[in-house]
Amino acid sequence: MLFITAYTLTSALGAGIEGTIASLRQQRSGLTPYILDDQSGETWVGAVQNVSIDRITDPFSRYECRSNRLLRDGSKRDGFEGMVADCRERYGPNRIGCFVGTITSGLLHLEEAYKTYDSKALDLGPDVRLDFTANVFSATDYCRQLVALEGPALTVGTACSSSAKVFATAWRFVNAGLCDAAVVGGIDCLCGTILYGFRSLGLLSPSPCRPWDRRRNGINIGEAAGLVLLEKEPRSSTDVALLGYGESSDAFHMTSPDPNGRGAELAMRAALKKANLQPQEIDYINLHGSGSPANDASEDAAVYRVFGDGAICSSTKGWTGHAQGAAGITEAIISILSIKESVVPATLNTTEIDSQLRIGVQLSNMQLSIRNSLTNSFGFGGNNCSLILGIPK
Repeated sequence: MLFITAYTLTSALGAGIEGTIASLRQQRSGLTPYILDDQSGETWVGAVQNVSIDRITDPFSRYECRSNRLLRDGSKRDGFEGMVADCRERYGPNRIGCFVGTITSGLLHLEEAYKTYDSKALDLGPDVRLDFTANVFSATDYCRQLVALEGPALTVGTACSSSAKVFATAWRFVNAGLCDAAVVGGIDCLCGTILYGFRSLGLLSPSPCRPWDRRRNGINIGEAAGLVLLEKEPRSSTDVALLGYGESSDAFHMTSPDPNGRGAELAMRAALKKANLQPQEIDYINLHGSGSPANDASEDAAVYRVFGDGAICSSTKGWTGHAQGAAGITEAIISILSIKESVVPATLNTTEIDSQLRIGVQLSNMQLSIRNSLTNSFGFGGNNCSLILGIPK
């Protein structure tokens, strides 16, 4: 296992852990309406708001873009940089890995460059800096420089499971003796490519998403930056640990999940096996729960086969939106807070659970002592990941 000794999250729920907890306690969604640029319709998004994100200047000005600004802002919250600095003193900077999940990295910056594109000169201008913005490794490269790390580093880009899989990556690197600790992260920003891409697939909801609802009709895109420090030993007797993970690649379809949820089932069973836990020992399941008809039905089938119909479940996509490559770490941190705060977050916006689905979801916050939580992240192409977070026995 690996212990979670520091963590921070900036999302539509707020900046930092304090803002996130406040929104969870008040059942306050971060979703807001959004008009598409071509005026072709409306959707709702989970945008980061009311956060001061000044431009990145020297010595890191080459990384300047909104996604890296969010990453930098997050690194400075919740004492995260200080905890990593202490970790550097203990292990050395070359013994700490850095693994970041993202889909878009600085793609928004490239989109902005195209708006001023000179078609005659075939030149996007001197500010494009593709290697330090749109390149998906740039997020990891900037992250490790922010916290002065020199150990193994890589980016995971497996669609919406990206920043769940970084936890599994860190586990393997530490167990292989390649590093003694790891910073894992997830970052993605709202951008036109993602918004219009999901709309072209018919997956973008024109209203706040409502997972497991009879009338669910699609997802809301969100953005977030999350960071977690993983170590082999705890700093506190109350530290939550990564107890296990499970991954699968069912490759059923480019964008649609296996209707029977077989890949999702494999991931959850693998996580239980690695954590040495039985299904009944999971107190709360944070569902992938995107709000699309096919995804919810697939996950429902898988969860039912593994846990039956008595599992306590909810989806937090109605709070944050679907944060794409940052969804996994966003929901992992919410799961940590669920354990720390003894609360199962509500499935917001859902009012009438689909009678065709067999597991129930919480429609309002529920006080519950949680020892072990499982969180699901399922991406395009059948990239599935389940994490189990909890208090070690």
